Amino acid sequence: MLKRLFAVFSLFVLAVPSLAAAQGVTSSADPRATEAGREILHQGGSAADAAIAMVAVLTLVEPQSSGIGGGGFMVYHNAKDDSISTIDGREKAPAAARGDRFLGPDGKPRGFMDVVPGGLSVGVPGNVRLMEMAHKKWGKLEWKALFQPAIKLAEDGYKVTPALYTWLEQFQPVWKDFSAARAIYYVDGKPAPVGTVIRNPAYAAILRDIAARGPEAFYAGANAKAISDAVAKAPRNQAQLTLKDLAAYQAKERPAVCTTYRIYKVCGMGPPSSGATTVFGILGMLEGYDMKAMGKDNPMSWHLLAEAMQLAYADRAAYLGDADFVDVPVKGLLDKGYLAERRQLISPYGAAGHYEPGTPPGAKPRAAAPPIPEHGTTHFVVADKDGNVVSMTSTVESIFGSQLIANGYFLNNELTDFDFVPVKDGQPTANRVEASKRPLSSMSPTIVYGPDGKVILAVGSAGGKRIIMHVTKTLIGVLDWGLSAQDAMELPNIFFGQQGVLIENDDLGKAIAAKMKPFGYSFTPTDLGSKLNAIERVGDGWRGAADPRGPGTSSVDGAPAQN
Repeated sequence: MLKRLFAVFSLFVLAVPSLAAAQGVTSSADPRATEAGREILHQGGSAADAAIAMVAVLTLVEPQSSGIGGGGFMVYHNAKDDSISTIDGREKAPAAARGDRFLGPDGKPRGFMDVVPGGLSVGVPGNVRLMEMAHKKWGKLEWKALFQPAIKLAEDGYKVTPALYTWLEQFQPVWKDFSAARAIYYVDGKPAPVGTVIRNPAYAAILRDIAARGPEAFYAGANAKAISDAVAKAPRNQAQLTLKDLAAYQAKERPAVCTTYRIYKVCGMGPPSSGATTVFGILGMLEGYDMKAMGKDNPMSWHLLAEAMQLAYADRAAYLGDADFVDVPVKGLLDKGYLAERRQLISPYGAAGHYEPGTPPGAKPRAAAPPIPEHGTTHFVVADKDGNVVSMTSTVESIFGSQLIANGYFLNNELTDFDFVPVKDGQPTANRVEASKRPLSSMSPTIVYGPDGKVILAVGSAGGKRIIMHVTKTLIGVLDWGLSAQDAMELPNIFFGQQGVLIENDDLGKAIAAKMKPFGYSFTPTDLGSKLNAIERVGDGWRGAADPRGPGTSSVDGAPAQN
């Protein structure tokens, strides 16, 4: 029976549209953002310029997921010198934040949705400072030009998508107290139906100000006061986020986290992102198996992935946090010897059933914290005609963030990405709340290099803590199973929960789950949506890919968007 598990399956790569030779390519979770990026490339803009324009448009058309009221991580490949850089635009806790921020009077953690709506969950937004740093380092067009697509959409109007309407309906009970959000997105007292044209003059006005005066228009003056007032006067969970907190915020360039996987070099974002360390930890454990020979249809492939996943997530829970505040053993977590030791805990005959953190080289004792949900995120990728590449993930954390509005955009609820429990088993948790600290994130913007040193793939996703797995299975699909990025992202998503391993409830997912039963452990088919976006090198050109589970598109400079 084990021989059958290790059977080799023939794989055929399907052709996908959006192929660009010596041109730029964009891919995002919304066609209007994809088009904004393409427009900037067509004007001669760089990949960084296009990414900035896409952030501004996504704030408007996908408000449930990301925006200038939130933060993000950018991974950038510079074609001039083949260097890799990362910018940390993650939100920061205000000076008033303390470790007991999300504890109730009884000293126990409050419920997640009890603390999300309102001011208590809002961190200092980082995206505009990230955009500033990216433009200074790699921009080609004038700063003000990058906001014109979003300004035009905000003034002329944009249509409500089925995805936005779904979330508007679902959050009706939450929005009873949030009149500013209802004023933009409701018609006749109800969520604006699909196809309704929404105009957002307040957002257009703040973008015009940022375009004219730069980031200071966001972090000081009237806009800063609007943010501070929204937090202090919130209909729920009023809190302090001061003008000083906003003025002090700076994005931070951090060293990229890179390792090897077989013949490839893979790079991503370091702490406070847990993306690179966890994705690469899973890959490092799987490197000892012939995943190519097993293939995508073999249940053994998915069993090994599931076991490596849970071991890597155990390490994530124990060791990851803001490296400015805690020692994060990044090198130890990616050490090939350490990952070989972790691999020995994986049995081909069944699930371990319990997954404890290991002790990577250089690690200090650390307690693992309980998991926190994450929801509202988006990812987009760009390559320009010169070969510069951006892979960026942006978020407001939960759906519509804190539900608070300032000048037409939602403020994040990023502080609920901190551990609600500051101390566990007598040890401070790595991701506890502290003033000016950045909360841990699962965002996993990734760039992959081939044996010749050229970028072959850039990928990322939305999906909260599942982002890591969406990216990992896509990487395995491309690098091990020879699939196109499009076909790889269409593979079933996989995660874990209280009921064990979860696999997407599609045809392949159900087939894999059924094959697991004879071996005494189960995969449960369930809904595991994602919003993956990618670009890949094909010959001398680029090809875009967008997750079919959502409305995302890809487009090349000079060609229409492709879903």
